[in-house]
Amino acid sequence: MEDDDPGGEINLRINPGPSGEGTKAEPYFTLEEIFHKADSNVDGYLSVEEVSIWINTKTQEHIHNAIMENYGLFTAIDIHPRNGVISWDEYHSFFLRKQGLSSQYIMNHNERHRDLSRDVKETIMRDRAAWSEAAKSDPDHLTLDEFLAFRHPESSHSTILSLVEELLDKFDRDGDEILTEDEFSTLMGDDNQKSGIQTHGEGERRREFRDVVDQNNDGKATRKELLFYIDPKNPRHAKEEAETLVMLADMDRDGRLSLLEVFNKMDLFLGSKMVDTARSFHDEF
Repeated sequence: MEDDDPGGEINLRINPGPSGEGTKAEPYFTLEEIFHKADSNVDGYLSVEEVSIWINTKTQEHIHNAIMENYGLFTAIDIHPRNGVISWDEYHSFFLRKQGLSSQYIMNHNERHRDLSRDVKETIMRDRAAWSEAAKSDPDHLTLDEFLAFRHPESSHSTILSLVEELLDKFDRDGDEILTEDEFSTLMGDDNQKSGIQTHGEGERRREFRDVVDQNNDGKATRKELLFYIDPKNPRHAKEEAETLVMLADMDRDGRLSLLEVFNKMDLFLGSKMVDTARSFHDEF
């Protein structure tokens, strides 16, 4: 779980914990523990379905926790003044306090932070860039939802809406704000589109549109359908990641994973939502 108080974490926007996300000191122990928790039928193997269910459960927990903790942290930072928005100065002061810096330093520091470590300075720069992305209404302040988008963009409804807009901008060629199967499956500007040749990728996108995007099978995708398609809570994301993990780690090609196969692909699993849900999301967003 993520904690309202980031404690000694360098980046307040990423604070993975040990609820199936976040690695412990001994990665073999972490992987073995999660393996047995995900192995619901206790047969000593993980199926695609078991991996998918585990990832989806961890995703739901992560997003729920992010939303629940957001208000408490927002309130803790919004103090000078307490006006319902957080300024960059308020957030930055809070961040520096969490690094153990004195009030005198926070009040009088040079903006270049010459005395801070390179890692901390790089974190500040990343935070500043993420702040600019999240601040829609005022570049110097964040509302409660914008603060959620800043720390956990995957949990923010406004972020998901923005991704829907990007999808429409990319594929909606006639500007009717609805995607047809042809629009979704054929990338704009494809040479193959002009020649009438259907590529392998286009065929996959057509199947995805029919099976996943177009929920009512009317040949069109509305904003609501696109919103559900993109939403990280949609179980299809967990299923796709589970299929990828099993495909890459299943050395004997029996369609399931043994603990040894998981160990053999340790880095793959440690960086996945199966183990480190929080950090995996932040790498994506």
